[in-house]
Amino acid sequence: MQTLDLKKILKPLYDAKPAPAFVEVPTMNFLMIDGTGNPNTSADYAAVLQTLYSVAYTLKFKVKKEMAIDYPVMALEGLWWGENMNLFSAEKKDDWLWTMMISTPDFVTQELVDTAKTEAGKKKPLSALPRLRFGTYAEGLSAQLMHIGPYSAEAENIQRLHDFIHANGHSFDGKQQKHHEIYLSDPNKSAPEKLKTIIRQSVKK
Repeated sequence: MQTLDLKKILKPLYDAKPAPAFVEVPTMNFLMIDGTGNPNTSADYAAVLQTLYSVAYTLKFKVKKEMAIDYPVMALEGLWWGENMNLFSAEKKDDWLWTMMISTPDFVTQELVDTAKTEAGKKKPLSALPRLRFGTYAEGLSAQLMHIGPYSAEAENIQRLHDFIHANGHSFDGKQQKHHEIYLSDPNKSAPEKLKTIIRQSVKK
């Protein structure tokens, strides 16, 4: 059995300091589902997370059984934006657009994902399953920092990150270069003040 310690291999991308810093993010593979609306109240958002995790774990165990490769299911990630970025705010979450995603190892193929989707769908009804897609996401040069605390308290750190980007001569538009969050803690198991979230913003050079 081969074990891939993805959390160690990809540590620069899934760890960050409280102070903003730049990181070069390579093109990576993801299981992804697009959606809209307030993540705190949307039944669809909850269904999307259930579907993502179900397929991610089905894929993991399929690879372990058939290819003798074990790897951890990686953290949930989210891209967040709005049709009109001038109106994008925490007070208008019902208008948010998002893509929730989980990264996969480089060797995972579309065929493996298709089979995992079929198998996951046989185990339980997954309403968001038809929307799940497998593809790549390329960020390139990005700025990131570690936010520790509740999601509702991110605003100050987001502004710090944006100020850091502009101070270093870069910019972003919020739609082509989307706001990116990586959720390292399980909100069902961690106290709000201990939640760890990487806040990342890809930039225009």
